[in-house]
Amino acid sequence: MSKQDPGSLEAEIEEARERLATTIDQLLYRANPKTIAGRRAAAAKAVYIDPETGRPKTVNIAKTVGVVAGAVAVVWGLKKIRARSS
Repeated sequence: MSKQDPGSLEAEIEEARERLATTIDQLLYRANPKTIAGRRAAAAKAVYIDPETGRPKTVNIAKTVGVVAGAVAVVWGLKKIRARSS
C-alpha cells in the first residue's frame, strides 16, 4: 500500500462526494412523478405528432379514429339487437 498525502486524499474524497451528489440529483429528477408524467405524455403525443417536424401523423390518427368508430358501431349494434329481443 502506498501512502497518500492528506491533501490529495481529501481532494479525492471531495470528488467522490460531488459525483455521488450529482448521481443522486439525477435519480431524484428521473423518479419525480412530474418528470415521469411528462415523459409519458411526450411518448403518447409522439404517436400522433412527429416530434421533429410537428406535423400530425395522419396514418396513426386515422387508425385510432377507425378503432373508435368501430367500437361505437359494435356497441350501437349490440344495443339495437338487445332492444329487438326484449
